[in-house]
Amino acid sequence: MRITLPNSHFEDMGDTIRLVWRKTLYADFERKSIEKAIKRKFRVKTEIRVEDGALFVDMEHPELESFIHLFIENQLGSLLKNRYTKRSILYIHEGLEIPLLGYNAFGLIDRGTNLIQVRGASGCNLSCIFCSVDEGPYSRTRLLDYVVDVDYLLKWFRDVAKIKGRGLEAHLDGQGEPLLYPFIVELVRGLREMREVDIISIQTNATLLNDELVEELAEAGLDRANVSIHSLDPEKAKMLMGMKSYDLRHVLDMIEAMVNSGIDVLIAPVIIFGLNDDEAEDFIEFARKVGAGRKWPALGFQNYIPYKFGRNPTIARLTPFKDFYTWLRELEEKTGMKPLVLKPKHFGMEKRHFIPLAFRAGERVRAKVVLPGRIRGEMIATARNRLIEVINTRAKVGDTIKVKILRTRHGIYIGTPV
Repeated sequence: MRITLPNSHFEDMGDTIRLVWRKTLYADFERKSIEKAIKRKFRVKTEIRVEDGALFVDMEHPELESFIHLFIENQLGSLLKNRYTKRSILYIHEGLEIPLLGYNAFGLIDRGTNLIQVRGASGCNLSCIFCSVDEGPYSRTRLLDYVVDVDYLLKWFRDVAKIKGRGLEAHLDGQGEPLLYPFIVELVRGLREMREVDIISIQTNATLLNDELVEELAEAGLDRANVSIHSLDPEKAKMLMGMKSYDLRHVLDMIEAMVNSGIDVLIAPVIIFGLNDDEAEDFIEFARKVGAGRKWPALGFQNYIPYKFGRNPTIARLTPFKDFYTWLRELEEKTGMKPLVLKPKHFGMEKRHFIPLAFRAGERVRAKVVLPGRIRGEMIATARNRLIEVINTRAKVGDTIKVKILRTRHGIYIGTPV
């Protein structure tokens, strides 16, 4: 009997059978455990194999397919991993009753404007040498990844939108690459159906795009892609992206494909002076060539700055922001490409009232630990329908602890046990 699952395919890994779900997630099942489960259920000894992405079982039974589906579903949660980082996945859905406000790695972030950051997943397929959160396959600090169920994420966005009002921009970003989110097309489509949302944008390295996905995102309603590309030299690009497999030509092709499909593109290089600042004019020429920036700025040069939990290469030369902006203005004058000094007005951003804070700095609250955090000594707790990142703790999931709130900036709550 031939067995398949929606949005999935199987791979033969020898002693295990790998289920790849929605291209970015996977789970490895012991081959013998599947065969033993079939034997216990149907009293028949059988063998399984994989052909052309489907699972084949050497027997026929009207209940076999539904049994295999149930077997996989029951174990999937504990086995699910990120296909690129190889880290375990915590799948967050409505049944867990976990809030989607208050934490940096997943959910929604309101920074007091009409732009709402939407983070459906964590994790990245690249390991950029300057990554601010030490993401990617070579991360030394990140322990796990999260994926939020798309219906649950949209439900929370609707509630936030009612508070924030119309004219919103939903910006899909994250601690990593948003295209790892397995429901990215459904997310864009769901956001487009909301009357409060005017603009849908994404921050992406574009490596996971293909012609089909570009068209799907365009049809779903994606307006703009801010593409992280840091060199137009193939070898330098591999070095900056931290991956020998980085395919610059593919990324450039996908940028053109997005522009041709009606998705506006903003080229967003991180400038490390002494490494890639000499390519600024090449970036400008490329942006003009492909037609980037039809409605919004074509380029968004970013100044490299080090972060406490990031990867901070010793070869990077720090440049004061005053000097960085002088450099940008000189580029504007030399090339005629404006604006390069970007302001919120260039994106239609405006100040809006914050979603009311649930805590104040210094306050002590009782909170329930609901999830492990992404780094050692970190757990995620909940109180007053918000998440709190609890640092320097040995608490376990299920514990109720007293937390002192250390930070509330932009509704992201950080606390320590007391």
